[in-house]
Amino acid sequence: MIPLLRLANSASNSGIPSRRQFLKTAGLGALSMFWRDLQFAAANEARPESRARSVILIFNCGAPSHIDLWDMKPDAPDNVRGPLRSIATNVPGIRISELMPHLAGHADKLAIVRSVHHRHTQHNSGMYWSIVGRPYRLDSTLINPTRSDVPSFGTLVGWLAQRDGYSSPLPPYVITPLPHCDSFAYITPGQFGSCLGARYDPFVLNADPNGLDFRVPNIGLAPEVTSQRLDARRSLLGQFDRNAVRIREEESRDFAANQARAFSVVTSAEVQRAFDLSQEPARVRERYGRHSWGQSHLLARRLVEAGARFVTTVNGPSITWDTHINNHERLRNNLAPPMELAYAALLEDLADRGLLDSTLVIWMGDFGRTPIINTTAGRDHWPHCYTMVLAGGGIRGGQYYGSSDRTGAYPHDNPVTPADIHATVFRALGYDPHGIFYQSAEGRPFPLSEGLAIGQLL
Repeated sequence: MIPLLRLANSASNSGIPSRRQFLKTAGLGALSMFWRDLQFAAANEARPESRARSVILIFNCGAPSHIDLWDMKPDAPDNVRGPLRSIATNVPGIRISELMPHLAGHADKLAIVRSVHHRHTQHNSGMYWSIVGRPYRLDSTLINPTRSDVPSFGTLVGWLAQRDGYSSPLPPYVITPLPHCDSFAYITPGQFGSCLGARYDPFVLNADPNGLDFRVPNIGLAPEVTSQRLDARRSLLGQFDRNAVRIREEESRDFAANQARAFSVVTSAEVQRAFDLSQEPARVRERYGRHSWGQSHLLARRLVEAGARFVTTVNGPSITWDTHINNHERLRNNLAPPMELAYAALLEDLADRGLLDSTLVIWMGDFGRTPIINTTAGRDHWPHCYTMVLAGGGIRGGQYYGSSDRTGAYPHDNPVTPADIHATVFRALGYDPHGIFYQSAEGRPFPLSEGLAIGQLL
């Protein structure tokens, strides 16, 4: 949390009380007043100029090896370098792994950030730090979401959209095909509504968009349910609600908001069209790859085209990229080909349809992997230096930002935290990451991000 002193001083001309006024009336009442003024100032803030309107996050659960994909070390010893080689791209001086030939033709769109780091070594806490921009209270895989979690930047983008009047029946924040998780027993915290409440939960697909009988669960009416019958059910439900035992006001608002959203989603032809991949020509679907990852990327393009603000495609399921054993073999045969084909197709398709300038595409994972190859030909968890990649949405492509040392173990220059990436994303969307606040579970004002936007990327 940033200090109240800085909040008050930085907002002295925005209607927010000064530090002296705040301390003079200190107490819960003053904190409540302070929070209301922060919200008022944020709601009336003029948004800076922006190019990005939507975000697509490609998340590789399990942590892909930065050294074998984006930050190769050809001059390092064999036990660091490994058997893979780099290839040239369409930008002189930028080289990437031989496993990504399709992406080599899109390096002019990419900003490759090679100096990202944090301190969590376990999957769920590492994913939390990457998508939330803050450490979890413990470094563990055996954790699950709670309503006291700090929200991810996907949740916050959906919250901002609704704050700014987003009214489409299409959920503003969607995750496909499955949520971030270490296993289906341990789901990554932060990706849901968290301390903002259930009304800001994402819509999680929980279905394989490449399935022959793919149909989004609970979208559209069952054949036997007419619109008149649905209206009658809604009326009956309203009668039950009016006579129900009263619950907390906040929970009641969340329940009402989610109930209204559910009815809107079920009855909306617009939502059904956005999720209907059968409308895509076969050649387009093949271009992305006929697998869950490829079709999730295609679905992401359809959703942002229809107006969604943040779509996460989870390249899983679970911690698929956890290559402790046979890292290079698994990357070559199973992991990199579908990922890079779908990623390249997404960039190409967005550009062809005039959507890349308004859609910021982010590629990330939990952390990186160890520079030293282990005794089972694998690489282990390594959060001390890894790579994230940004494209579109006003990002200046065709560049590296930051570098790692000679073995890819630690940042060499321009070290970056996940929070800095988040601040850059918010800035690209036209939001001041330090000037807009939400309320934590403890009632404290938190800024959108405590990181610093990376000016060289924008």
